[in-house]
Amino acid sequence: MKNNVKVIRLSLSITQKDLAKEVGITRQTLSLIEKGQYNPSIKLAIGIAKSLNVTLNDLFWV
Repeated sequence: MKNNVKVIRLSLSITQKDLAKEVGITRQTLSLIEKGQYNPSIKLAIGIAKSLNVTLNDLFWV
């Protein structure tokens, strides 16, 4: 699934490692999400959105 996770994360100067730790996943899983190769659960998507202080629409409405 295409998404804006990487763009938003980088705009906030947050590393993959830091965001992954905050939402309770591995850096590798976050990388796959950013590449659109892994679809996060709704719970994980909400956690990422909250951590980045954006809406789900901001992240996944591309």
